[in-house]
Amino acid sequence: MKTYLKTLARMFRRHVARLLSLIFMVLISVSFISGIGMATNKIEYSLTDYYKAQSVSDFIVKSKSEEGFSEEEVEKVKELFPSARVDLGMSFDMRVGSPEEKRSVRFYFLDFSAWTVNRPDLVEGSFPSDRTKICVERADNVVKSYSVGEEITLDFKEIILALSEGNGFELDEYSKNKLDLLELIPVTVSGILQSPLTFALEGEPSYNNGEDMVIPDDTSGTKDMDVLEQIFYLSKDVIPTYKDIIPTLPDRLNSPIIKSGDLYIAIENRELFHAFSSDYEEYIEEKKAEIKAALENVEVITLYENYSFKSLKAYADKVEGISYILMVAFLLVTSLVVQSTMTRLLDEERAQIACLKTLGYSSFKIVFKYLLFALISTGIGGAGGYFLGLGIARLLYTVFSYSFDMPPISSHVAIVFYIITLTVIMVGTLLATLISGLKLTNEVPAKLLRPKPLRAGKKVILEKIPFLWNRLSFRYKSTLRNVLRYKSRFIMTVVSVALSTALVLAGLGLLDLCLFHDFGSATIMGVAIVVVAFAGLLTAVVIYTLTNINISERNREIATLMVLGYYDGEVSGYIYREVYINSLIGILFGYPVALLLMLLVFDVIGVGSIAGVSWFMWLIAPVVVLLFTGLVTLILRRKIVRIDMNESLKAIE
Repeated sequence: MKTYLKTLARMFRRHVARLLSLIFMVLISVSFISGIGMATNKIEYSLTDYYKAQSVSDFIVKSKSEEGFSEEEVEKVKELFPSARVDLGMSFDMRVGSPEEKRSVRFYFLDFSAWTVNRPDLVEGSFPSDRTKICVERADNVVKSYSVGEEITLDFKEIILALSEGNGFELDEYSKNKLDLLELIPVTVSGILQSPLTFALEGEPSYNNGEDMVIPDDTSGTKDMDVLEQIFYLSKDVIPTYKDIIPTLPDRLNSPIIKSGDLYIAIENRELFHAFSSDYEEYIEEKKAEIKAALENVEVITLYENYSFKSLKAYADKVEGISYILMVAFLLVTSLVVQSTMTRLLDEERAQIACLKTLGYSSFKIVFKYLLFALISTGIGGAGGYFLGLGIARLLYTVFSYSFDMPPISSHVAIVFYIITLTVIMVGTLLATLISGLKLTNEVPAKLLRPKPLRAGKKVILEKIPFLWNRLSFRYKSTLRNVLRYKSRFIMTVVSVALSTALVLAGLGLLDLCLFHDFGSATIMGVAIVVVAFAGLLTAVVIYTLTNINISERNREIATLMVLGYYDGEVSGYIYREVYINSLIGILFGYPVALLLMLLVFDVIGVGSIAGVSWFMWLIAPVVVLLFTGLVTLILRRKIVRIDMNESLKAIE
């Protein structure tokens, strides 16, 4: 047991650099994938928490009748939702200014004393205390700014005419003339509100678009739509009555001119639903049909027709779709390199495995220490990846605030993407280590103690082209032969660099879409920057890991060059040329892979095309990959030039 523990400790000391490279590779992949995945999950949970906390309406039922909702109709709704919160009010949009300006405002007439549904956050000031006070929506990129204490004059003649037009009925000339008698009503802004229904900073579509208005499923914004420039919240008491126009009317006919035409319904048992889940959608569709069956001549608006909720959910879905696509590429690169690292580690430990076998240790016990090495490296990287991924999720959540007034971030632990990523990497690594380890331990100790014979150099395809081959110097001829001497190593490097290049190009394609085209999404731009940064880091770790293994396997070869009098720069160049040739070939193969990735990404977000990507982005990607490759070669130069010639030449490998 003591011997076993010593060999275990020695293995960890000998392969510290390899252990760290494995940790960083797992850290990068797990943090990137889980971070983007957690961001989308956090948004969904935060939306759900906000929906419940602010009592956001599941249904806004709008009456198309000029009489509004009767008491009987309200009772019918309450029978459908016995425990629901139901508020009665009135809202409508009207255009102001010239038709060419397309300026729209929305009015909400509410009973503030019994306001339970869609209650907004008070940003400044206070809620209206009487009919002379008014609240306004907080300013954003579209909504105009008002300040507390500012006075606004309401012209109810224009309001009533707009309301009648919006409800599809026309006042007769007598009524229109009577409206001229209405006095202008001054009100004072008492508070600034943030509505739970309107938090998209690029504007909320107006009802003035008509019944055929289509709220976009994509994230292209509302640039070509009639959007609201202001939202006002007024007390129902401010609405004039018919007696305000005709004072001689009896008191029993003193009814409001504008009738309550909205029902705001917040369903019961909200804790049972996750907003936008399939169960919730099924329930909403079922109840929507029941409402239309119980009430005539109404329009029902759900969260699925709410622009802010729908567009934020659309952004989150697109980011999640991007994460699924990129997850495959990241996992493939990480799994290939990590498994290759462990397989080569076992090959380097052939002599130690032989010694343990001769001491009577079982195959599983011998392999267990390598499984432990793999488990510790992936475990540390995975643990760090969770916390770094959480930081990425919070960063992306903050980026979303450039397009939305985001609800408070949910404290719900979102670990689905994290578990999937870490499980795939860990299981793949342990299985590869176990299979390779058992294969080695099944060999006899005598064979394991003998070094693996070096592969003979073979002619490369360029040798069949004398015009080119004869013009190459000896160093480049030997480099090209070495590149193709170990085909598995060559393929591993090329595939890894190709996938890393494709990831960089995919990120640059998204960045190009946001910067130089009409898709000005800060959210997608943030994701694109994260993709490029982490793809570059992954490239660096991949090149470092594979090159470090290459150097470790060729210590004797490098030491021989030093003994022959090669300078440090020449010895380093001997390895570097192979690295750069492999990287360049990987970059070339990365372009077709990038085309596939871009095609999938653009299809997921519903915007953009490969043909639309700026030409210079295709040139920036290889520069990014080569810059990270150059950084790695600089880091590894010290390891090359400080190889101990005596120890290396005495080694049996």
